[in-house]
Amino acid sequence: MKSLLTVITLVLGLQARAFARLPEAKPESPTVAAGRKAIEAKDFKSAVGNLTKAVQENPNDADAHTMLGYSYRKLGTFDKSMEHYQKALKIDSNHRSTHEYLGELYLDMNQPANAEIQLQALKKACPFFGKCVEYDDLKEAIEKYKTN
Repeated sequence: MKSLLTVITLVLGLQARAFARLPEAKPESPTVAAGRKAIEAKDFKSAVGNLTKAVQENPNDADAHTMLGYSYRKLGTFDKSMEHYQKALKIDSNHRSTHEYLGELYLDMNQPANAEIQLQALKKACPFFGKCVEYDDLKEAIEKYKTN
């Protein structure tokens, strides 16, 4: 029993050290923060302005490209939305939010087969055996699309 407790303590100690080494989240740029705030307020035109500036400042920010693509999609500018989702996936091919939103864009464009491809990409990208919020959200959107 004592050796079992020793092993458990050792494992927990190693896990704590592993988590302690994780890099801190980098602070969000003011333009990205303003874009996120505009999205939350459903002011997609302002979001496009802020996030366009953000991707000019940092062209390798997959999150900013994803949010810009999302904002363009909400404005009905599908070509620009697609462009920024593709840029985000070029930067980070496993970006879960991008796959979800790209799948939703495909549904908006009446291309459910392409949405299903994004769902499969999410299944691979999600860390818990294909289960994550983005996967569930896109799956629900596809099911809703099929019933309408």
